[in-house]
Amino acid sequence: MTTTPPITVTRLDLQRLERLLDSLDEYGPAAEALEAELSRANVVGHDEVPPGVVTMNSSVRCREEGSGKEYLLTLVYPEDAGGEGKVSILAPVGTALLGLTVGQSIDWPAPGGKTLKLSLLDITYQPEAAGDYNR
Repeated sequence: MTTTPPITVTRLDLQRLERLLDSLDEYGPAAEALEAELSRANVVGHDEVPPGVVTMNSSVRCREEGSGKEYLLTLVYPEDAGGEGKVSILAPVGTALLGLTVGQSIDWPAPGGKTLKLSLLDITYQPEAAGDYNR
């Protein structure tokens, strides 16, 4: 059994994600997982979030520890998902990435029931660090 790393979420992201959850027609396992993550998060103001924390619309570089393969991912709202590397907050890996700090690892549920270990190497873009609060 793995322990879940502590996470930090901005108050603005929390409000937007709660609105997203309230707007869903079907409240399934993805929504329940996101709600559980939000309920355990340390919530800070958008001007207080450290630059090494994954927030909504952050772009990150991570590595799958088993293979050493690196991924460039951007954490987005469901309507923005689907492009190259764009991961929905409602996807298991998206929910798991939210609030992580550089150096932390998560379990990434892969197709076929396999679980991969994903380590956060770098945040290449964070809206709050860039002063872009409307993303």
